[in-house]
Amino acid sequence: MPVSSTLLETPLVGWHAAHGGRMVDFAGWRMPVQYASIVEEHLATRRAAGLFDVSHMGRLTIGGAGAVDWLESLLTRRVSGIEIGRVRYTLVTSDAGDRPVVLDDALVSRDTDAPDGTARLALVVNASNRERVVAWLTSRLPKTGVTFADRTFETAMIAVQGPLAMTIVCGLCKPADATRIQSLGNYRATSAMVAGHPAAVSRTGYTGEDGVELVVDAGAAVSLWEAIHAAGESLGLRACGLGARDTLRLEAGMPLYGHELREETDPSAIGLDLAVNLEGRSFPGAGHYAALRNHPSGRVRVGLRFDSKRSAREGDAVMLGERQVGVVTSGSFAPTLGTAVAMAMVDRDAAAPGTMLDGVIRDTRQPATVTPLPFYQRDKQRA
Repeated sequence: MPVSSTLLETPLVGWHAAHGGRMVDFAGWRMPVQYASIVEEHLATRRAAGLFDVSHMGRLTIGGAGAVDWLESLLTRRVSGIEIGRVRYTLVTSDAGDRPVVLDDALVSRDTDAPDGTARLALVVNASNRERVVAWLTSRLPKTGVTFADRTFETAMIAVQGPLAMTIVCGLCKPADATRIQSLGNYRATSAMVAGHPAAVSRTGYTGEDGVELVVDAGAAVSLWEAIHAAGESLGLRACGLGARDTLRLEAGMPLYGHELREETDPSAIGLDLAVNLEGRSFPGAGHYAALRNHPSGRVRVGLRFDSKRSAREGDAVMLGERQVGVVTSGSFAPTLGTAVAMAMVDRDAAAPGTMLDGVIRDTRQPATVTPLPFYQRDKQRA
C-alpha cells in the first residue's frame, strides 16, 4: 500500500527511500519499518551497532528565569535541582478532565545555561503525542518568565546504538570532543562536534544497548547520517527501521506509550515508580498517583517467555487454567533469545516470577512463564 504524500517527513526520508527502506505511516510520519530484515537489523545492533532515524520524536525547548519552576509543576519527575547535563525520564500528566491522565512519557534535560544565567531545558516526547503535549504545555504557559518552542522541524535526531556505537561516533570527533562523549555517564548529555556538525549528544537510547542520541540542525542530518554509516559499515553497523527498534525495546523490557503505558495507567503498576517523585511535589494528578501507590490494586506488568517462536500480539488473552488473568500489551519473537516473549498486564495473584500461564495466540493456547524484566540485559548477556 503506498504511503500517503500528506505524511510528515524527516530530513532523512530521501536516504531511506533510496536505500531500500520500506516506508510506512507511523504516527503521521513517513518512516522506514525495515530495510531488508528486522532480525538482521536487530542482531546487528546487539553485536555491533544500529543506526536509527528518530527525528519523528518531538523536541521541545524551554528557557527563561521561570523555566525550572514551571516544569517542576508539570512533570512527574523532579526538575528542581537538575544539574547541567543531566537527563531524566519522566511522565507528562494532565488534570484537565475528570481524573488525571498520562499524556506521554518523556526525557527532560538541562542544557548549558543561557548567557544571562537563566536555565535552558529540553523535552523529548513521542511523535504520536507531540501535538497534544505541546497544546497542554502551551495552555499552562505563564505570561512572562518562560519561553517555549517546538523545534521538531528545525532539527533532526539520530540514534546510534550497540556495543560499537561509542567507538564509531567518537571516531568522527576531534580528541577533546571524543573524550567528553566517552566520559558521559548514562542519562547524561553534552555538546560536541560530530563529523564537523554541532550536536547535542546524550547517552540515552531505547534498545537496551549502550550508545548515544544526537540532535543536529535539520540541514546537517543527511551529512551526519552518511558519515556515521560510512564509518560503521565495515564494523557491522546497519541502518535500522522501526521494526528492529520495537523488538529491541521489547527485549529490554521498556514500556511503549499506547501499549504498556496509556492515559489511565497507574505508573507503579508498570514499574515506573522511578519516574514519579511524590514527596513534597505538586504536579497534575500527584494526589491521585500517591493514593494508587499507597493502595495498589488492579493488574501489573509482567514479562512472559514462551516455549516456542510463535509470538503473541497486543490484545491476546492470558490464561491461568480456565480464568483469563490478563492481556498481552506487546509481543514478538526475540532474536537475541531465540524464542517469543511478551509483556502483559495480569492479575496480581498471577504475577509471581515462575508462574506458568498460557497466551491465546490465534485461538491456540501457548505455554509461557512469568519472567522478570528485562528479558535481555547487555552486561549479564555478555558476562
